Amino acid sequence: MKLILATLLCSTLSFASFENIYSFKADFLQSITDDKNATLSYSGTLKAKKPQEAVWNYTRPIKKDVYINRFQVTVVELEIEQVIVRNIESSFDFFQIIQNAKKISKDKYEGFYKETKFFIAIENNLINSIFYKDSFENNVEIIFTNQKQNVKIDEEVFIAKYPLEFDVIRD
Repeated sequence: MKLILATLLCSTLSFASFENIYSFKADFLQSITDDKNATLSYSGTLKAKKPQEAVWNYTRPIKKDVYINRFQVTVVELEIEQVIVRNIESSFDFFQIIQNAKKISKDKYEGFYKETKFFIAIENNLINSIFYKDSFENNVEIIFTNQKQNVKIDEEVFIAKYPLEFDVIRD
């Protein structure tokens, strides 16, 4: 659940505090560091679009696809041939959090959701990185590269795709 929540939050936060952004594509490197300074790193690509659609395609260290819409998160675990479908809070408005983020320095913003504080770094008017502590006190940092804003993204990429023989778990 920790990874899904982090992914869900970050996918939408990648729109930062710019109200005019309607889509975002980028490569990403996600690092999660625990209290013993052990770090797990993941990489892949992100495609996201307003109002609340995103797909994270993880390529390293394992292949996994995470599809997010306003009501559900679908995680397709390719290597273990499993799909997990979870409902999410429909009242959770990610873009409101982003639009309410406050500028704290030239290229840094701070936003909140419940008890979590998010730091968003901007470079050349593009979201460069996001940093926060998750509910387990891990430091989570996502660095974006090859960012593209306001490009057309086909709706089909947000539909979870997996072979019918995969095990499906509904939560």
